[in-house]
Amino acid sequence: MYNRPMVRPDSPGTGNIVVISGPSGVGKTTILRRLLARLPQLVPSISATTRPPRAGERDGVDYHFIPQTEFDRRRDAGDFLESCRVYGRQHWYGTLASEVAPRLVKGDWVVLEIDVEGTLSILERYPDAVTIFVEPSEPDHLEQRLVARGTESREAMARRLEVAHRELKQAHRYRHRVVNDDVDTAVGQIEQILREAGLPSHRNDQRWPTAI
Repeated sequence: MYNRPMVRPDSPGTGNIVVISGPSGVGKTTILRRLLARLPQLVPSISATTRPPRAGERDGVDYHFIPQTEFDRRRDAGDFLESCRVYGRQHWYGTLASEVAPRLVKGDWVVLEIDVEGTLSILERYPDAVTIFVEPSEPDHLEQRLVARGTESREAMARRLEVAHRELKQAHRYRHRVVNDDVDTAVGQIEQILREAGLPSHRNDQRWPTAI
């Protein structure tokens, strides 16, 4: 299913937020990677997390790795646009305002890959954000994809599927819904949504250092 977007006039120099969500196993990370390669005018937001870096991950590139005490302090201070524990684990993830606000001021379109709860928090501050929910044509496809990954225990997979089914019930909260049965088709549909929503044809190349 592909919902036609509400066309908003292109405002040169005015940035916007693009939110991409979807249940675990739906392929949203692959879609986002393709979108960023195809549309260099999109700027990915780097999330903050309390979990330790995995092999090959770099601070400030893959994530902002923050100790739990610092994360808690900044969350209490209102530094996050949204934050949550992912899949009920002990580690927190969140989007820092310093990752987004300065880029919007200079006209960038900033992409966030976050969950439904985070999206609702973003909409409270940025009601014009372009929200896109990626979903499978059949819920059973999610389990098939997670099994194919072979990276999760049965308990972890069951937890992910439980969260996924809850998220699918919240898909109506998004302005656009795109079915991912074919990655290229889904990417093309999302590109059309963004262009009709006013995505500029070129990226603003002005550099803006991010202070976390």
